Amino acid sequence: MENQNLIIQQHLIDPEVCIRCNTCEATCPIGAITHNEQNYVVDVEICNACMACIPPCPTGAIDHWRTVLHHKSYSVSEQLSWEILPSEQKVEVDAVPMTPAEEAQSTVPHSDHSESPIYTSIIPPWSAAHPYIQLYGTKGKQPFIVATVSGNVCVTETVRGYATHHIVLDFGSVPFPVLEGQSIGILYDSNHKKAIRQYSVSSPRNGERPGYNNLSITVKRVVNEIDGQVVKGKVSNYLCDLKVGDQVHIVGPYGSTFLMPNHPGSHIIMICTGTGSAPMRAMTEWSRRMRNKIIEGANSLPSAKNVSKLEQNMGKLMLFFGARTKEELPYFGPLQTLPKDFIDINLAFSRTPNQAKRYVQDLLRHKASEVSTFLQDDNAYFYVCGLRSMEEGIILTLKDIAQNAGLDWPQTLAKLQRLGRFHLETY
Repeated sequence: MENQNLIIQQHLIDPEVCIRCNTCEATCPIGAITHNEQNYVVDVEICNACMACIPPCPTGAIDHWRTVLHHKSYSVSEQLSWEILPSEQKVEVDAVPMTPAEEAQSTVPHSDHSESPIYTSIIPPWSAAHPYIQLYGTKGKQPFIVATVSGNVCVTETVRGYATHHIVLDFGSVPFPVLEGQSIGILYDSNHKKAIRQYSVSSPRNGERPGYNNLSITVKRVVNEIDGQVVKGKVSNYLCDLKVGDQVHIVGPYGSTFLMPNHPGSHIIMICTGTGSAPMRAMTEWSRRMRNKIIEGANSLPSAKNVSKLEQNMGKLMLFFGARTKEELPYFGPLQTLPKDFIDINLAFSRTPNQAKRYVQDLLRHKASEVSTFLQDDNAYFYVCGLRSMEEGIILTLKDIAQNAGLDWPQTLAKLQRLGRFHLETY
């Protein structure tokens, strides 16, 4: 008999944001998504929360969840008739304790339909700032906002035709609020139709230049050789070739979970490769600005002896950053100027001539003692961003670190997810 107290996180699609592109239904490996002439919906009895549909969605409409009792979950027929998502409701259960297995299931989406576990948290940190999503490009709202390029600089050396650019976009007097960890959509023409390509924001919430209404993105120019012919990535090359003064059509912002904590004592552990460094740069820069502001405020007081005590109470930052070579690692130069007592930087290069291959998981093992301490600290938050191929190695390494420290990995991971402390974004 079904436990009437079983709580789940039900996966839903926002009908106001969805543009009916069919990407989610085409991507879903188990047929959990369907649609009618009005809405795309997720069948709770089929969905295993494998998250395969999340990255391809161009608007973020797919990334919505509601805490519900399983036997009161929203049916397909209900969802097909919606015009807006229902608001989050308080879940009340009878005073009948769940078994440990049921309790674990109530906090982490799970199904026997797939052997792939769900790693990422589906909620943000408790202290994260409120995100604004889909201000532009949603159904019934303004289709896009025009941004002007105010900067475009290459932040790597050009290797095999590849190079990574740091592009600054200015919005003038039109509001476009973003938080660290969010992304924006670039509108471009594809076969005479408007398409969207998402890029993570690499600047903090108060702008690439503090106090200005601008932001930055990190873009890798894609150049491939197929059958002897050079094939350039359409959007990446379009963006990397932009000149100061050019205009770009932007939609979004997107993202409501991959957000940094706001409380000062929080620790942030960042694991990334390549352009996956974009949200990490944003978080690092915001933390640096806040740290400087706190220290400046303390120094202005009659007694400055409390500065060191304030610094001791600030959270720690750790960065594990991987690339093929030093020349291909974005922001390599600026990283060297960050104070060592502010951030612990660990770099891995997998293709340095005459040196053994080294990956970010190797760096994690080298700092296993610190990492295991952070796994147990409720004020520590983990962020992983980069190519999907890195995902399995990171998870297995964290599992080994936890188990070697005497921790139960399934319980540790479940707690990280439940408290919004583990965020994974791969592509």
